[in-house]
Amino acid sequence: MTLSTLLAAAAMAGWVDAVVGGGGLLLLPALLVAAPGLPVATALGTNKLAAIFGTSTAAVTYARRTTVDWRVAGPAAGLAVLSAGVGAVLAGAVPASAYRPVVLVVLVAVAVFVLLRPRMGVVAVPARRTPVRVGVVVAVAGVGIALYDGLIGPGTGTFLVLAFTAVVGADFVHGSAMAKVVNAGTNLGALVVFGVTGHVWWLLGAGMAVCNIAGSVLGARMALRRGSGFVRVVLLVVVAALVVKLGHDQWVA
Repeated sequence: MTLSTLLAAAAMAGWVDAVVGGGGLLLLPALLVAAPGLPVATALGTNKLAAIFGTSTAAVTYARRTTVDWRVAGPAAGLAVLSAGVGAVLAGAVPASAYRPVVLVVLVAVAVFVLLRPRMGVVAVPARRTPVRVGVVVAVAGVGIALYDGLIGPGTGTFLVLAFTAVVGADFVHGSAMAKVVNAGTNLGALVVFGVTGHVWWLLGAGMAVCNIAGSVLGARMALRRGSGFVRVVLLVVVAALVVKLGHDQWVA
């Protein structure tokens, strides 16, 4: 795989991440194919270097063009930095076989849930934003999902969007906006750990970061322009792709 292919994968990953999350589904396999024998931790660290610029750019783009509920996104992002750092410390210690079946079941349940509830995320439900639900989603996003992102990562942004729509009733556009803020926090926490432990290819990651930023700006603007219905369709496509990828890794690879 050539450098140009990696850069193209980084741009596409930025677009997917900005719309609904799941860019790691593209970029991590691309890194592992491009460098056979590359330690998974190094692939994760290099991916985080590219992704943090993309998610931060997308977060700024959303914040400038729509409303971000900082009462939810702020605390979740703060917790996410710490939790993702812990996950990164544990990366490699937990075998993929231990979490793949669980993630697969969750993803299939997510797909069925979204399909059976076509209005979820298309229209906001402010009544759901109670103090208890806000506390629950901050814990789920800032601790549970962030820990997963530090450990392995693919699908983190998708899980965050779903958490904000299902738990506190955000529509998909505003849920994606909050997800980008938290995802920037998870990327930062993991990147610090991977960087300190020498698991980042800085030059390659910097090049991919430029392309990731370009894809992120395009994706965020497209999501804002086309609305929640568009984000819902992309969400279902990404979830289906994640199921296929993880299923292949579990039973075929």
